[in-house]
Amino acid sequence: QDAFVAFHVDKVLVSKYLKPLQIGELAPDQPSIEPTKNEMLVRDFRELRAAVERMGLLEPNQLFFFLHLAHILLLDIAAWLILFYFGTSLMPFVFSLLVLTISQVQASWLQHDLGHLSVFRKTRWNHWLHKFVMCHLIGASAKWWTLLHSRHHAKPNCVHKDPDIDMHPFLFTLGKKFSVELGIKKTKYMPYNHQHKYFFITLPPLLFPTYFQCHTFYIAYTKKYWMDLAWMLTFYIRLFYTYGSLLEIKTWLCCCFTELSLHRMLESSWFVWVSQMSHIPMDIDYDKNLDWVSTQLHATCNVEQSLFNDWFTGHLNFQIEHHLFPSMPRHNYWKVAPLVKSLCAKHGIEYQCKPLLRAFADIVHSLKNWGELWLDAYLHK
Repeated sequence: QDAFVAFHVDKVLVSKYLKPLQIGELAPDQPSIEPTKNEMLVRDFRELRAAVERMGLLEPNQLFFFLHLAHILLLDIAAWLILFYFGTSLMPFVFSLLVLTISQVQASWLQHDLGHLSVFRKTRWNHWLHKFVMCHLIGASAKWWTLLHSRHHAKPNCVHKDPDIDMHPFLFTLGKKFSVELGIKKTKYMPYNHQHKYFFITLPPLLFPTYFQCHTFYIAYTKKYWMDLAWMLTFYIRLFYTYGSLLEIKTWLCCCFTELSLHRMLESSWFVWVSQMSHIPMDIDYDKNLDWVSTQLHATCNVEQSLFNDWFTGHLNFQIEHHLFPSMPRHNYWKVAPLVKSLCAKHGIEYQCKPLLRAFADIVHSLKNWGELWLDAYLHK
């Protein structure tokens, strides 16, 4: 099926594990596509997928990723050199913090590529570099990320299946349908009619330094990802050794903790705005068992291309193409985009693409609208 093809690079290897699960073949008179799925769209997408493979758009340009890794490492070193040469007063500290944040966010985009097996042809190489970037450079578990992110890709914006929207209903109310349902049930965990305001001081700055920071260690420990935990430990050893060497013993732990917390908050804000701009304003519903293409297109939208947007978002401004072809190297998204647009036009599916700032504003507008829907239903007698 399309999801299987999208996620697995080495299909021969994976097929060996599937053989014991086979229980038989469909009878000749049975339909091969379920009634909830668009058969014509499925057929056309599979033809597009075959064309993409023939065009070599799934083949990575390893020079592109090498240069990307190089600029991450240079920024990481530069953050330390700023403090080394200019001291630890306020201005050098601020500049070092900003450079370190840029390095960390760009590393998070690279680990995303590695997690999707789109950097190397060999799966094992992707996994090993993924551990280096995610665990050693960022300080989080690679397997933890894969566990959550694979579920997101399988069922984006599907309640109870996509972990990226688990914030509903405890922190925010998401989607028109669910906002009205919460209001009718008189459910109120938060003042949802103000969620577009408290969003700015909750999810963007606090997701990484609170929830993610704890959750990655919790999952790595409970699931016994010992290799990941060992790699993660090297991040903290490197951080305290390199930055601690510049400070007096009295201020060492305090300064290192402050820099770690502040850069996590800045990194979190950058990540949340970019990751949610293509999903939160889109359709949020229960799993309707739609075909692969419809499932992805209903839950994703794009942001206009530019050199800055590509770099700033790690090419996640091409969210539609990324969700349809998750193992495609990001430098090829722009090449497949016109083909995806044609597919959408042929089947009457909206292909949304918007400016970056409008995409950010749509997050807030959506939260405001859903909060108002909740309040109206909550007060209705």
